[in-house]
Amino acid sequence: MVGLALASAWLAGCTSGAPKGLTDGPHEPAAEDGPAAAGLGPRLQDPPELVSHDGVLKVRIVVERRKVRVGNRRLYATTYNGAYMPPTLRVRPGDRIDLTMTNNIDEDTNLHTHGLHVSPRSPSDDIFIAIKYKKSYHYSYQLPRNHPIGTYWYHSHADMFSAPQVAGGESGVLIVDGLQQYLPASLRGITEHTIALKDFQVQGDSIKTRPLSIGAPTQRTVNGQQTPVITLRPGEIQLWRLANIGANIYYRLHLSGARFHVIAQDGIPVRKVHAEDTLLIPAGARFDVLVQGGSAGTARLETLPFDSGPAGNKFPQADLATVVTSGTPMAPATLPTDFAPHEDLTRAPIAARKTFVYTENKAGTKFFINGRAFDPHRTDFTSDLGTVEEWTVRNEADEAHTFHVHTNDIQLMSTNGKAQPPTHGWYDTVNVPPRGVVVLRVHFTDFTGRTVLHCHILNHEDGGMMSVLDIVKPRPKSQETRPGSQAPQGSRTG
Repeated sequence: MVGLALASAWLAGCTSGAPKGLTDGPHEPAAEDGPAAAGLGPRLQDPPELVSHDGVLKVRIVVERRKVRVGNRRLYATTYNGAYMPPTLRVRPGDRIDLTMTNNIDEDTNLHTHGLHVSPRSPSDDIFIAIKYKKSYHYSYQLPRNHPIGTYWYHSHADMFSAPQVAGGESGVLIVDGLQQYLPASLRGITEHTIALKDFQVQGDSIKTRPLSIGAPTQRTVNGQQTPVITLRPGEIQLWRLANIGANIYYRLHLSGARFHVIAQDGIPVRKVHAEDTLLIPAGARFDVLVQGGSAGTARLETLPFDSGPAGNKFPQADLATVVTSGTPMAPATLPTDFAPHEDLTRAPIAARKTFVYTENKAGTKFFINGRAFDPHRTDFTSDLGTVEEWTVRNEADEAHTFHVHTNDIQLMSTNGKAQPPTHGWYDTVNVPPRGVVVLRVHFTDFTGRTVLHCHILNHEDGGMMSVLDIVKPRPKSQETRPGSQAPQGSRTG
């Protein structure tokens, strides 16, 4: 990295990472934190963390409307535990999360642990729950011992209210620990930063939630801060957890003079590390990356312009953070190439094939999957536990959509006919280009129950682009009637 020379007095006092504490109270970065006098902005503050102990994480989350610090101002927001950037929940495979949510806002809400491979049944990740005003609900999520490790997040999934509630502030980061075990021994103690990307629009003294226009001018934040400073030493390697935990918009991340070495996607470690100059991160997606400091100077972590299609939105360039490289150079370390083992469904027997067609009305206000808008009381697709299916998602709209499925991850096989390398093909949220086609495979393991698949642009989800999927135990062969199971519109429906 190259850039402007920095004030040596400030650099002498820098450290490579802010300390992380455990707290369940509000966390608001002080306005005067960091090198504001040098004109560089506040130091990056990682969110406080709540960490599991003895295999259990006990959490209490209160949803309420409060006036809090958001970026460089104070605004009314819909908060978790009184903060726009709530605590990061940190667990390990095999842990249990005991979480009590209390709703102090005057509309229904609930909680979804985005990307976790846990049961979709109550009291686990049941998104059909509606927590009423002044009521509480106790969730219990049991993670399998072989749960994928990486970065996840938690947010509202209330029917018809997901977009305004997430845009208003109802989202936080969730980490399943263990990535560093796959790093070379020399890198296992490296500095780690959470870089949670949240955006907001302003209406008076509040974050705007209704009506929410995706293409309207938007303020982008990192951990609730605007253009904070991230520091590292020349040659130093850090682990950055990049997470788009906003409601609707895309990020096209770029760091001048450096590359992102991806070690996990959507909480799933890659088999081989791949280096990227830019990362397209739709709403809901995450990347765990290694970043290495270059020569002393400053660089911009920015989101580059992105056009989501003729019927979509044009997102402008925006600076997100200032990256400062300074101090005593570190001895060069070798970045890993091979990383973690993972399943590959390329040669798996396919039990059924399904096609999901995305369409929308001309006004861009109503959205459909296979011609139907979401109905929580209707089961649209049924799949058998233990089987592998191939799914084709056809976007017949002139704007980008995304595809996200709960409970099980998906292996991206191809986009517009271009094959995805199996060494880094696993996601839970995939971009579907305008008039584009993606082919996916999914292995249904461990859990049965009604769950959902949808576009994770939450304005589109709330507008109807969501379907109910029921994962069931396989029926005995003698009872099966399979002619419809290979039909393009899906297998058995209930």
